[in-house]
Amino acid sequence: MILTADYHTHTKYSHGKGSVLDNALAAKKAGLKELAITDHGFNHPAFGLKKHKLPHLAADVAEARAQTGVNVLAGIEANIISESGKTDLKEKYFDCFDVFLAGFHKFVLCGAGAAAKLYLPNYGRNFLKLKPTNALVKRTTKTYIEVIKNNPVDAITHLNFCVFADAVEVAKAAADYGTYIEINAKKTHLSDEELCEICAKTSARFIVGSDAHAPERVGEISLAESALSRVNFDLSRIDNIDGRLPKFRFKAYKEKRG
Repeated sequence: MILTADYHTHTKYSHGKGSVLDNALAAKKAGLKELAITDHGFNHPAFGLKKHKLPHLAADVAEARAQTGVNVLAGIEANIISESGKTDLKEKYFDCFDVFLAGFHKFVLCGAGAAAKLYLPNYGRNFLKLKPTNALVKRTTKTYIEVIKNNPVDAITHLNFCVFADAVEVAKAAADYGTYIEINAKKTHLSDEELCEICAKTSARFIVGSDAHAPERVGEISLAESALSRVNFDLSRIDNIDGRLPKFRFKAYKEKRG
């Protein structure tokens, strides 16, 4: 299993330690064809990408692409901020990005309803190691599905990390709308049983992402490889390994929109 492209990396623009060029140089060293810089969305008060930095990000991406020959893409890991599936990436900012990821993250700015019904119950129960209620699982599952239905999201990041959803139902929606499920190589987020069930019961496609927060971790996917090996995962369903590149929904949406 050889990684072709890494679509989940962070830089100093959010929670990472290196520059865009640092990540691109690391990607070149790792033999990657493509690299996405996907810093955290705007609504994270501590680590979010700042809107006034968008022109600088675009310039850095272009420079890194020119210097390394790697196809460097400007992306964002948007935050899920409502039960109705809203993220903190509004359409007026779509043209600033090439790749659109979305996931749950702690401490994001969201409405009172999402805080009370999604964030506090999920992260609280995870922290206290309590089982989720059926209502919470249904609510979180529905939220993921609404995100997929209502946004041209390329991939859901680290599904079920610190939150509780029915992974199979989320994956079914992802398959229906052309959104990838990320297998994250920084954190354990899907159980072996969930991985097996998603493969057996859905036609979802996958990407593997390093979630690198430092240049030396770009392209590092050993944690994901171990999980995939344990469950004898069908690697043909992963679209950014062994020379394959994914067909991203966000790009197609913008081309159709004009």
